[in-house]
Amino acid sequence: MLETIGRQWWVIALRGLFAVLFGVIALAWPGMTIAALVILFGIYVFIDGVVAIIAAWRMFGEHGRWWPAFIVGALGVIVGLFAFFAPTATATALVYLVAFWAIITGIFEIVAAMHLRRHMGGEWLLAVGGAISILLGVVLYTRPAIGLIAMSWIIAFYALFFGVLLLVLGFRMRSLGPGANLRMGTQL
Repeated sequence: MLETIGRQWWVIALRGLFAVLFGVIALAWPGMTIAALVILFGIYVFIDGVVAIIAAWRMFGEHGRWWPAFIVGALGVIVGLFAFFAPTATATALVYLVAFWAIITGIFEIVAAMHLRRHMGGEWLLAVGGAISILLGVVLYTRPAIGLIAMSWIIAFYALFFGVLLLVLGFRMRSLGPGANLRMGTQL
């Protein structure tokens, strides 16, 4: 088993190398990183919106409070489609879209928490999540340039950190190649 793991070291190291290269590119060309982020954000918000609409549809016959989930879902679908079909225009408006989405979602999360309070404990967690969403939205709205740069840097530094970890792991796995007589727990 150690030999099998040792023979695959290069796959892990290659993943690490690509992650490091991506991190360097993301730092060197943050605009390209933001363009990719716009598309991924659009996909995420669209899927989140569809799921919220499905939840609202399921609540329609059972509860009178289906409309907040529907509104959040519809906003998610609209913002997701805009981000996907107009990525260049969205790149300049991304922070505002995220800020608007975070504020509206936060408001509806707080409203939902107030309604959940009658039925269960722990609803304060949803309210705290809503307050954090609103705070994020306000910060991004007031400092959009910082928001774009921060998003790009976070992605870049994550890729660099993760890539270095994978490179180290890959080269450590290389020592487990043919003839390795080591216990797995002490080397990995």
